[in-house]
Amino acid sequence: MASTFFTWMRSPAAREYFFSTHFWGPVANWGLPLAALADLSKDEEVISGTMTTALACYSMVFMRFAWRVQPRNYLLFACHATNATAQSVQDIRFANYWYNGGREKKLAEQAASEAPTGGDGPVTQAVKAAVEEAKKVKDA
Repeated sequence: MASTFFTWMRSPAAREYFFSTHFWGPVANWGLPLAALADLSKDEEVISGTMTTALACYSMVFMRFAWRVQPRNYLLFACHATNATAQSVQDIRFANYWYNGGREKKLAEQAASEAPTGGDGPVTQAVKAAVEEAKKVKDA
């Protein structure tokens, strides 16, 4: 199988493929799914539901195009399948955050983490230090 591939790589058909839009179009298009995959780790607050849905639909339409065009463009199909999947995950994250209580849960967690635990906030620490200093002055 490897020898067949290397034989094809040396053929005029391979040169024709690598210098055509069937190759360079999808290669240039891979920026969309790579950006979508990078955005999966970002905060849900910055997700645009409208744009994410539009990009998911766009990729689904062009997945069909890549499959129906002759010869089939598997590289373009893989690019749009990856983008459609990543954008769909982003859409789910957006819906969970804004419509299924994700935002309220996150705000509650932030409030709980910012609240002083056991009364050890900076003001409490300053009061304790002042009381100890007063005891030292009183004892002296």
